Amino acid sequence: MLSFVSMKTFDEQLEHLVIEALAEDVGEGDHSTLSCIPSEKKGKAVLKIKQDGILAGMAVAQKIFSIVEPDSSFTAFKKDGDVMVYGEKAFEVEASIHTILKCERLVLNCMQRMSGIATLTHTYADKLKGYHTKILDTRKTTPNFRLLEKEAVHIGGGTNHRFGLYDMIMLKDNHIDYCGGLEAAINKAYEYVQTKKPGLKIEVETRSLDDVKTVCTMAKGKVFRIMLDNFTPEQVAAALPMINKDFETEASGGINLDNIIAYAATGVDYVSVGGLIHQAKSLDLSLKATL
Repeated sequence: MLSFVSMKTFDEQLEHLVIEALAEDVGEGDHSTLSCIPSEKKGKAVLKIKQDGILAGMAVAQKIFSIVEPDSSFTAFKKDGDVMVYGEKAFEVEASIHTILKCERLVLNCMQRMSGIATLTHTYADKLKGYHTKILDTRKTTPNFRLLEKEAVHIGGGTNHRFGLYDMIMLKDNHIDYCGGLEAAINKAYEYVQTKKPGLKIEVETRSLDDVKTVCTMAKGKVFRIMLDNFTPEQVAAALPMINKDFETEASGGINLDNIIAYAATGVDYVSVGGLIHQAKSLDLSLKATL
């Protein structure tokens, strides 16, 4: 489950997502099924794995079937986060055939997408084994599907960054430029937190070593994390002694599988990679009737 979302909230958000997604897909009715399958007929289907990777979306699939048919039977053969191999079976579901066919595409869309993200995240996390650095996701997500994309990152071994605009202040280049400068933006954000939202954390983006010096000089106790945006590994290495562990540190921008080790070797606390989500490829799964 997402590190910053309570189980109750996650379940509520997931149920909303499922209901809206089914309404979009089913509309006035699944006429393909209604036209040829008796409504009382029961059936079974199995989720077949057709591509190696990291499995994600099992709990989501079970939730989808239970929302549509609370008495459906869901038998899991694997769990979220498991390594999956071509030819394996992930689960079997027994329910009304109408339920199975209504849920089929939504289940597959969620699990294929989530498994692709979890698999790519796992590849990045594996690269960081033995290093202090942790991998973060970003807000570069699919509208209305962020909940499950970030859950997939978590399943794959990544760490979730903020969920949205409401759970952390991040002062990026445009905020700083519109506000009139780095110091003004930090001071105004800190005053806002003290008066409007006590406890809300502030992260600030820096674009140069001079920016880092400014934050280190005037923002202790105000800012909790410094983002080193589009810094080379050499620039990150130069910034960290200046920061002296007074702030958490995050390197961001242009980080990929080819250069992530160079960033981790600096000792930076986090690297953020939007590509965990927007560059992930869905994996191949199928839901097949068992007769």
